Amino acid sequence: MAYGKALSDGGSFVKPVSGDRWRGVVERTWRPAALLATCLAIWHLITVSGLVEAYLVPSPSKTFQLLVDKWSYLWGHTWVTTYETILGFVIAGILGVLVAVAMVYSRTIESTAYPLLLFAQVIPKIAIAPLFVVWLGFGFEPKVVVAVLMAFFPVVISTVTGLKSVDTEMLELSATMGGGPIKTFVKIRFPAALPHLFAGLKVAVTLAVTGAVVGEFVGSNEGLGYVILQANGNMDTPMLFAGLIVISVVGILLFLLLDLAEQLMLPWHSSRRGAAVTTLLAKGGT
Repeated sequence: MAYGKALSDGGSFVKPVSGDRWRGVVERTWRPAALLATCLAIWHLITVSGLVEAYLVPSPSKTFQLLVDKWSYLWGHTWVTTYETILGFVIAGILGVLVAVAMVYSRTIESTAYPLLLFAQVIPKIAIAPLFVVWLGFGFEPKVVVAVLMAFFPVVISTVTGLKSVDTEMLELSATMGGGPIKTFVKIRFPAALPHLFAGLKVAVTLAVTGAVVGEFVGSNEGLGYVILQANGNMDTPMLFAGLIVISVVGILLFLLLDLAEQLMLPWHSSRRGAAVTTLLAKGGT
C-alpha cells in the first residue's frame, strides 16, 4: 500500500511513507516550476528576437552571469537589506500583536486606535520616508522604521480578526470552568487566532522587504535598494535586474520560512488536515 494504512484499528491517521512525501513535494512544486520556466523562456525569446534593445532588457543568461560574477558584491548588500527586513518584521510582529490584544480587550482602545491605524496605512510610505532620514540619519534606523510601518497593519488586522473569531461557546465554557482572562487567552483565544496571525505575518514579511528597500531608495549607501538605484542611474540594466531577482528571492525565502513554521506549529489546523485527507481520497487508500 503506497500510503501505508490510512486508518489504524483505532481509526487514527498514519503518516505517509517517505516515497509519498516526495511525491507530494513534486505535486506541489512542479506547477510553479513550470510557470517559472515559461517566464524565463518568454524573457529569453523577447531578448533574442530583437523586440527590445539589449540595454533596456538584458538577456537571462547575461543577468544570471552577472549574479555569479558579482555575487560577493551583491551578498554584502543582500545581508544589509535582509537584516533591516527581519528586524523591522520582528518589531512589527510584536507591536502588532500587542496592539491587537489591547484592541480586542478594550472597545475604547479599538475605537480610538483603529482610525489612526487606517490613516497611517493609507499614507504612501515613500512620501514620509525622507522624514525618517532627516530625523534618524542615514543609518539603518530609517529603513527599519519604514519596514515596521509597512508590516504593522496586516499583523494587527489579522490578529484582531483571529482573536474575535473564537467560538463564544468555548469562551463561555472556559468561564464556567473558572478560567480567568489570562488563562482563557493563553489556552483558547491565542491558539485559535494563530492561523489568522500567520496569514498576516506572511503578508507582513513581504511588505517588510518592500519597506526596507523603499527606505534604501530615499537615503542609503548600502543595501539592495541602493544597488538598484545606482544601477538605474548608470543604465546598468543587468545589475538592476539582478538586484530585483535577489530581492524577490529574499522575500520568497522569508515567506517560505514562515510557512514552514506554520506547518510545524499548526499541524492540527483544518487547512493542513484537508490536504492530507484530499490526498488519501485521491489515492483511494491504496
